[in-house]
Amino acid sequence: MLNRVDTNVLYKKIAVCCLLLFACCFISACASSTDFDMLRQDVGKLQRDSYSVRSELDSLKEKTAGVAKEESFNVVRMSQAEIQSQLANLARDIQVLSGRFDENKYFIEKTVKDSAAELDLMKAQFTGIERQIKEIKDRLNGLEAQVKQKESSGEQEKETERNPEQSPKETKLKEGQSAKSGVPADKAAGYEAAYNAFKNKRYREAREKFEAFLKQSPGDELADNAHFWIGETYYGEKDFEGAILAYETFLKKYPNSEKMPAALLKQGLSFIEIGDKKTGKVILEQLIERYPKSKEAELAKKSLGGLSKKAVKKK
Repeated sequence: MLNRVDTNVLYKKIAVCCLLLFACCFISACASSTDFDMLRQDVGKLQRDSYSVRSELDSLKEKTAGVAKEESFNVVRMSQAEIQSQLANLARDIQVLSGRFDENKYFIEKTVKDSAAELDLMKAQFTGIERQIKEIKDRLNGLEAQVKQKESSGEQEKETERNPEQSPKETKLKEGQSAKSGVPADKAAGYEAAYNAFKNKRYREAREKFEAFLKQSPGDELADNAHFWIGETYYGEKDFEGAILAYETFLKKYPNSEKMPAALLKQGLSFIEIGDKKTGKVILEQLIERYPKSKEAELAKKSLGGLSKKAVKKK
């Protein structure tokens, strides 16, 4: 670029040239030829100086243009470098987001697979439970058919294992308080005859009398006891399959009866007797849970303990 000193010198030279030209014009009429030659020489010198100054100006312009061009290139280079840096940062961010996306995708797919596996397991368990329920129902239906067949053929009486205690209603009946209990005399006599036959181990006769009592008085307050004793007659004959069905009828019809613990106990023991220890164990555990303070619960605990000892010995 031009400095201030060169610029001032150039302006001064141009001003001097202008003054000299003006002076020439002014004194040309009275000046001598010698003076005119001298003046011409000075003008030529000024022209040469002006040309030299113009050359210097052109050279300085070229240098200045090169510097400006290089500065523009530097600005462009810096701009490109900044853009490349931003692109590199964006590429890194995209790579990080891509990694997170892959991780989330893998986690979601794994969760879906695990949920599907758990769902399949639950379906398999439900299917197994349904199959077990169906098997129990089929077994009960088969037992019912066998009981009907045995009743029609008339098997001989069998020995009993143990008689449960009488209920308060039966104690009243035995003491001759049928009037207070609301039971007619003929009906009470029929029930008492059935119970006496049971005590004397005439199980088939007792069962027939209890069934006759139920047909005559299905809504009587002793109906639940009559159903229970029918189950006991089968159990006394060691007809455990018939006992299971009789106890099941009792349990469904009279869920609030005082003989519920005894019926559950005998039904569980009957299942164990026919070899279905799993179902028998479930029923005994249900008895302990529902009637923990009953004497039947104590007997159920002893039976379960005996099953556990047998299982350990087999191992």
